Amino acid sequence: MTTQEVADYLRVKQRTIYEMVTCQTIPFTRATGKLLFPRRLIDVWLEAQTEAPVAGVFQAAPIYAGSNDPLLEWALRQSGAGLAVLTHGSTHGLRELADGRAMLTGSHLLDAASGEYNLPAVRSHMPGGGFVMIHWARRVQGLLTAPGNPRAISGLEDVVTQGLRFAARTAGAGSQQLLDVLLGRSGLTADALQLALRHAETHADLATMIEMGEADCGIGLQAAAGRLGFVPLIGDESFDLVMRRRDYFEPQVQALLAFARTDAFIARAAHLTGYDVTNLGKVRWNS
Repeated sequence: MTTQEVADYLRVKQRTIYEMVTCQTIPFTRATGKLLFPRRLIDVWLEAQTEAPVAGVFQAAPIYAGSNDPLLEWALRQSGAGLAVLTHGSTHGLRELADGRAMLTGSHLLDAASGEYNLPAVRSHMPGGGFVMIHWARRVQGLLTAPGNPRAISGLEDVVTQGLRFAARTAGAGSQQLLDVLLGRSGLTADALQLALRHAETHADLATMIEMGEADCGIGLQAAAGRLGFVPLIGDESFDLVMRRRDYFEPQVQALLAFARTDAFIARAAHLTGYDVTNLGKVRWNS
């Protein structure tokens, strides 16, 4: 919507919209020098401002959506949190959370401009207040290869020059966004890659594709490498959990966080390798 259209939609003066943009209290974007207001984000923003007289009116679905993470998904099962798991990538999870179709989402989106993880993306998807982002783990991401790395891959340049079959991730996935950033840093583009016939849906799916000969390599977690070769590219990726502030206190989330403080959880993280859970539970953002 244009400035005039959003003013009409909210039944306020156009001057009020400009004041809200200046104070950054309303979701907006700039395109070709013009202010634009995505209707979906405006509707979500309005919902966040609503004062509901009856508790639970906006109860989120008991679902974890977002990025695939082996340690988190194991902890969700072992903790008895009671959250169903729906993993279709970091961006998809943020949309599900914003629209009220998920209680919890996990994200590892790297912003190319700032070099910061998650916060720019979360702010753009979560207009208004009432959301919180807490840290889950630092992770090691890199290239999964065939056992022993027989092609002596050391980076994306080797993938391109050798014409290796690369298993991409779905659009909006954090690993796919990381790939785009790493390609840019190397002076490469996605067009230079010879892609496998299908996308890898999860880190485990990527590992299986390489084991079965469907792909030569792909971006994945050290924790998913197992017997495969692994070439580290990013050693401090931040994986964070996002939720509505009120849902932080719900039994499902509290059960997960309580389990993450147990010896069994710490041992599992160490066994998987590539995880640093030192700051797990630290609040990174509170709107």
